[in-house]
Parts: sequence; structure tokens; C-alpha cells
Amino acid sequence: MQAVSSVRPAPAVVPLVPRERLLRRADVEAITGLKKSSIYTLMREGKFPKCVYVTSKSVAWPESKVYAWVNERIAEGAKDA
Repeated sequence: MQAVSSVRPAPAVVPLVPRERLLRRADVEAITGLKKSSIYTLMREGKFPKCVYVTSKSVAWPESKVYAWVNERIAEGAKDA
């Protein structure tokens, strides 16, 4: 007979500080289904999250804000149904 081991696997490591990913425009387009012109128009109207400058010539969007925007659209659609 073999002895049963009482060793438990270590719990998954959770970062102490949640990390925010920055999404480039192609990723934002894929997630939202919007194209560049619509994204920038909605940003100007205050209806889409603002981008952040990664460098003086490149921008990105905080992942959590893009997904929050998507979830708000879904919630609005559920109210109308």
C-alpha cells in the first residue's frame, strides 16, 4: 500500500496591486466593434473613454475603462429589451 500525501498545491499568487493594461487602437476596435473615426468622435462627445499618451506620438486606452464602456452598452441594451 502507498502512503497518501497530504501536500496541498500552493494557492495562486495574486498581485498586491492590480495591474492595468493599456490597449492599442486595433485592440479597442476589436473589442468594441468600432472603427477609428467612431472612437475619436465618441471621445470628443464625452461618450467614450479618453486615451492616454504612451509617448508623444502614441496613445492607448486603459483596458478597464474600455470594458466598462462595453458593459454599459450591454446593460443599456438589456434595459431596452
